[in-house]
Amino acid sequence: MKRISAKGIKSSRMSLVDILGESVSGMMTRPGRAALTSLGTVIGVTVFVATLGLASTAAGQISSRFDAMAATEVTVTDQTSLPDLPLGVIPGFGDDPELAASKINGLSASGIYFTPDITTSEDNSVQGSLWPPGPPNAEKNSVSVDVMAVTPGFFTAVHAELQQGREFDIFHQTREEPVAVLGRATAQRLGLGTVEQQPTVFIENQPFSVIGIVDDVERVPMALTSVLIPDTTANRIWGAPGPGEGQVSLVVDTEIGAAQQVGAEIATAIRPDYPGVLQVQMPPDPRTLRDGINNDMTGLFMALAVVCLFVGAVGIANTTLVSVIERVPEIGLRRALGARKFHIAAQFLIESAGLGFIGGMVGATLGASTVIGVSLAQTWGPLLDPRTIISAPLVGAGIGLLAGAYPSWRAARTEPAQALRS
Repeated sequence: MKRISAKGIKSSRMSLVDILGESVSGMMTRPGRAALTSLGTVIGVTVFVATLGLASTAAGQISSRFDAMAATEVTVTDQTSLPDLPLGVIPGFGDDPELAASKINGLSASGIYFTPDITTSEDNSVQGSLWPPGPPNAEKNSVSVDVMAVTPGFFTAVHAELQQGREFDIFHQTREEPVAVLGRATAQRLGLGTVEQQPTVFIENQPFSVIGIVDDVERVPMALTSVLIPDTTANRIWGAPGPGEGQVSLVVDTEIGAAQQVGAEIATAIRPDYPGVLQVQMPPDPRTLRDGINNDMTGLFMALAVVCLFVGAVGIANTTLVSVIERVPEIGLRRALGARKFHIAAQFLIESAGLGFIGGMVGATLGASTVIGVSLAQTWGPLLDPRTIISAPLVGAGIGLLAGAYPSWRAARTEPAQALRS
């Protein structure tokens, strides 16, 4: 049906203030529904702000830990394929590798460790069988343990913390003394609570005086479940490990940021004649690794936030569409009184955008509170990007606009005559 415009009759005009007033009136008429409609956006924006804030805060903690510890360890192993060596080149670390390594700038401490080849009286190679304090001829209730032969510098290199007693030193190493330091787990298995009297334990009938117990280490964690003895003592009793077989390792503690440099120079410092006989393991560049983890965490949290925002958008769209269906008579009446399609569409768009904006403000507040609460509980320093907080209400309004696009278009297409008959 064609519309006939009479000359002199002006088309309907509504100012922006009028449309805003109609939109606010529509929202306030059903406050319960408006609150429930905004709830989806509130949840989505809350998760959005909280996840981004927690990602930044957690990334800051990861960064500090990488800077403090993870980038300060280098391990050198004498693992070499003998057929690949030139004629006359002898594998292994050579003489006093710790002294040679100590000349590298940025190196804090280093220590050698290996597992001795313990052979029983029946010529069976075992890892280690430890007998608690007591005469060796008494009834044997042995405990299977790891035995590690280490140099005195090992304790400093792994940042060992003593529970009691002391570590063995260069004196014990030089004199090949039969002394031992127990890891915390080994001492608990033996029921050994004190070393004041230097109790004696037996490793395959070989007596060792316990002079200390290690409570914790920051690297080479197998030390906590092992018996640590001087490397020279192990060599005297069971023989030195074969060079080039990968049994001997040198753990190195470096200053912060020096691991890459130390790792590049240490093989040459220890074996200047042929550095290729040693294998060096160093951590990746901490900045690259840290940035990779931060990006992964941020991407994961962003995906979760987008899903939550999508759920909020679906809620707004669904509720706005239901509102359009329920208000068909009202829309028809307004169209009959001269309202244009644009006016109807703008009203519902503003309503949905307003609900999204309100949900965004509430969500930003709840999200920031969540980040601060979690940070306080974990004793972290909260990191919140102000741009995230400022943009959250705008994100909510944008979600509302997108969600209200179809319902607004459907409302604008409502014909007055058909609407008034419904």
